[in-house]
Amino acid sequence: MQKPSLPKGTRDFGTIQMARRNYILDTIKGTFQLFGYNQIETPAMENLSTLTGKYGDEGDQLLFKILNSGDYLKNVGAEDLENGFKQTLTKVSEKGLRYDLTVPFARFVVMNRNELTFPFKRFQIQPVWRADRPQKGRYREFYQCDADVVGTDSLLCEAEIILMIRSVFAKLKLNDYSIKLNNRKILTGISEAIGEAGKEGPLCVAIDKLDKIGWDKVKEELSERDFAADSIEKLTPLVQLEADQTGKLAFLKEFLATSDIGLQGVSELEEVFQILTDMGENLDFVDLDIMLARGLSYYTGAIFEVKVNNVSIGSVSGGGRYDNLTGVFGLSGMSGVGFSFGVDRLYDVLEELDLFPQDSIQSTKLLLAHFDEKAFVYALSLLRKFREEGIKAEVFPDVTKMKKQLDFADKKSIPFVGICGDDEIKANVIALKNLETGTQESVSLEEAIKRLK
Repeated sequence: MQKPSLPKGTRDFGTIQMARRNYILDTIKGTFQLFGYNQIETPAMENLSTLTGKYGDEGDQLLFKILNSGDYLKNVGAEDLENGFKQTLTKVSEKGLRYDLTVPFARFVVMNRNELTFPFKRFQIQPVWRADRPQKGRYREFYQCDADVVGTDSLLCEAEIILMIRSVFAKLKLNDYSIKLNNRKILTGISEAIGEAGKEGPLCVAIDKLDKIGWDKVKEELSERDFAADSIEKLTPLVQLEADQTGKLAFLKEFLATSDIGLQGVSELEEVFQILTDMGENLDFVDLDIMLARGLSYYTGAIFEVKVNNVSIGSVSGGGRYDNLTGVFGLSGMSGVGFSFGVDRLYDVLEELDLFPQDSIQSTKLLLAHFDEKAFVYALSLLRKFREEGIKAEVFPDVTKMKKQLDFADKKSIPFVGICGDDEIKANVIALKNLETGTQESVSLEEAIKRLK
């Protein structure tokens, strides 16, 4: 007899977990809609040609490939096997599970460009898959909640991303976090300023690991990536810099004085801050982090990463601007910016901080309980009337002891029980019991509905 199990890095979600997840998803969805974003969906699998080459070498290695149906080895010969995995792969697998929602979104925009109104603002809430090593807060299957706008290079979009993040976190009662913000143009400028022009790609991959492995290990990796020793040392003041936003911007202007693209990145950050000021907003929770890199290779402008403080979970949100993503699918000049919430990580954060509201797990508000078959029929006659008034109600399906019915309501966190018996039938009422307070009172159907609404 086979023992049931799950693939590593995946999870089941029971009723309590789903109620809590929906609490998070509904909060995010409502915020996206408030800011003018409309929802789309794309398939779980994409052509591998759509996915590969978009996430950098490390990202490509984490793609889940899907074997071709039927005899997937029929086109593979001995020569293919001798030439290695890559040549064999193209003949056995043409599709893969999506790694994120941004690249499929770019593909969607190109394929539907004649039907879309630009700037196009969309949000998408679907699972993604990564062949990563499972650990706390990191899963192989997890949901992302993306919001992107394409067809404009206005930095208002970046400012509104900050506002959406703050709005969601306020609704989730998270009040100790950092929205880390940087610009890839600044990182390009840094690579020029330290004498390593054109090597911003490997620079970003290395310093993206700064929080995880520390500066000494990052220096070793940069050295392995053929960065000169004096170039690496020039980065030290940036890594060790401690200053407020104004001080960091001033330092960058001096450090990047010889790099036009680097200074452009600084100017874009200043404009985002000015837009927030013009909107009457402040810079609460915004942290200019000049060492923030984000490893994905398609970012070209602002980059975001959000971390909740004093929890064991890593970043819970991230994103950035990409100017060239749709170009690989044949539509150039389409600038976009977006970000994503990691639902599973947000769930773990709220659980760790005990921030889920009690009523988030409540499904049924009223259980109609009964003493016998006659009372069961009476309860059935009331059920429809409660539901018509929008009250989540159910009848205990079996004729059994009242204690069992009350225990059922208690275990399901149903706050009210409507007890039906001979006396209630005669008076055309129900005995409404509040399980939290223990109080019980016979009331009319109309009064019960009024109290439960």
